[in-house]
Amino acid sequence: MARVKRGVTANKRRKNVLKQVKGFKWGRKTKYKLAKDALAHAGVYSFRDRKAKKRVFRKLWQVQISAALGDMISYSKFIAELKKNNIEIDRKILSQLGKTRPETFKKIVEKVKS
Repeated sequence: MARVKRGVTANKRRKNVLKQVKGFKWGRKTKYKLAKDALAHAGVYSFRDRKAKKRVFRKLWQVQISAALGDMISYSKFIAELKKNNIEIDRKILSQLGKTRPETFKKIVEKVKS
């Protein structure tokens, strides 16, 4: 059986890894061993942070809704009343309404209060 030389395949693999780590700092963008390790960690971090991003945005929307409510009603009571009245508007839309269309937001608050 003929001997298989892996030069082409190995070079292609190395080239692909180094292409993916373009823009990384220090030796992690040029040295294959470091690049491979950095790429593995980058994958873990990106997976983790896609989940964290959702939590961060939800917190932001809660703060924005609370700010839009001002002294009218507390945030927790507002959300509880929304659920009780079967008004199914998510926090993202509520925060956008509070910023861009305050008159519509106030109508929703009045509907919830009554």
